[in-house]
Amino acid sequence: MKNLAIIETILRNRRLFFAEIREAVELGPKMRAMLVSSVAFFALYGAVMGSTHSLWQTLSSAAKLPILFLATLVVCSPTLYFFNLIFGSNQSLTQNFALILTVITVTSVLLLSFAPIVLFFLLTTSHYQFFKLLNVGVFTVAGGVGVRFLSQGMRVVSSSGDEGTKARRNVVRLWILIYAFVGSQMAWTLRPFIGAPSMEFELFRQLGGNFYANIFASIGEILGFFTVR
Repeated sequence: MKNLAIIETILRNRRLFFAEIREAVELGPKMRAMLVSSVAFFALYGAVMGSTHSLWQTLSSAAKLPILFLATLVVCSPTLYFFNLIFGSNQSLTQNFALILTVITVTSVLLLSFAPIVLFFLLTTSHYQFFKLLNVGVFTVAGGVGVRFLSQGMRVVSSSGDEGTKARRNVVRLWILIYAFVGSQMAWTLRPFIGAPSMEFELFRQLGGNFYANIFASIGEILGFFTVR
């Protein structure tokens, strides 16, 4: 299955796509196509993020953004699988992995669609904290739409008469929270993705603080309360 063709299938005919995952139809080719597409799209968006600083930051962000999402997928996939097992699901680990990879692929497509807007603000503003919060907002929107696909996919894949459907919906919501926390911490560990203009290029920064405190500090700087790097 061609890489771009599978994206069109996911977006235009998602019920058929999820039904094929339920029936385990060509899961290998589907996952390879989603993996290649999402890595390419994340790399392109990462390059846009890193271009605020230097060539090295551009290349670094292009490499680290796919790693961020794929590492989060690997860390969180077993949790969803075992949660589903507890509530009687007959989905295999591969089917769960394919569903989560769908989330990653949709998120990557939406990020790429936001790239022209992000590039516009990159060219028209030099405020580092604003640009950082803009990207956080873009990731929130893209990730939110992506996890909606997971909810829809779980309903289709689990529609074969399994008991405990309502309980599994709650499990999916809990897993989404876990996914968000793991993803934000992973992003904090792999930072910077947007190099601070006052600092030299760094591949990684020292651990310390946390993602949420930094976001609140960035908002505070934009509102003029204090300064944060």
